[in-house]
Amino acid sequence: MTERVLPLVVRIERSAPPQRTDALEAAATAVVRLLDRAQDRAQDRAQNHARDGSQDGAQDHAEARAEARAEARAEARAEDDGGEWFDEVAEWQDGRIRKVVRRARGAEWRRALALPGITVTVRTAEVRVHPPVPLDDWPRDLARLQVSGTDLSDDATPPEAGPGDVVLWINPGLEMTAGKAMAQAGHGAQFAWWGAGEADRAAWRERGFAVRVRTADPAGWDALAASGLPVVRDAGFTEIAPNSATVVADAPWLRVGVPEV
Repeated sequence: MTERVLPLVVRIERSAPPQRTDALEAAATAVVRLLDRAQDRAQDRAQNHARDGSQDGAQDHAEARAEARAEARAEARAEDDGGEWFDEVAEWQDGRIRKVVRRARGAEWRRALALPGITVTVRTAEVRVHPPVPLDDWPRDLARLQVSGTDLSDDATPPEAGPGDVVLWINPGLEMTAGKAMAQAGHGAQFAWWGAGEADRAAWRERGFAVRVRTADPAGWDALAASGLPVVRDAGFTEIAPNSATVVADAPWLRVGVPEV
């Protein structure tokens, strides 16, 4: 299996850099929109097949999974709605869900726009997500973009999140560049997507897959991370130590059975 990584490109013009929170929220929303356009229904069908009592052995299960993937791929392509990315997204989700954020401006940004992908705008920020690419074989116009230089900030404190919002809580004890935090927010949004049922996804879709990214209160972070909500733990490739808890994903459908925190 080819190891793939998800490229995210944030537009950072010298004269008008985006607000940090806007960039984090745009990145998280972009990840979910990509998943929505190329969702892997085959895995759900394979799981349903197993739950229905199939006892035919591992080989039959593998064949059923492959058949379900082919069927879902055909459906996605017939819809002409991200189906051309189905294989890439499915292969990426079967492995490590690595994400890499790079910055672009001017002509670099225009070249990124010419490549397949989805652009999400959240207030001052523009982020483009591209289909997963092989770890060592990026398209040239993405490979030449810089990873460094994403030290963004907020001019004002973002408003508090509402009770029905999807909220991604950032660990207040970690120092991360905006690019690193964007990737972590993307992981958290993906956890929220994985945990959502079809009705939850439909309601979230109606809201444009909007998320709120907020830094947790230092006094409450430990309780939040131990609450039972999904926790993102970083592999430690860059900036922070391996297994660091970076983000807690919170959404109405994730709170069932979770204590109040």
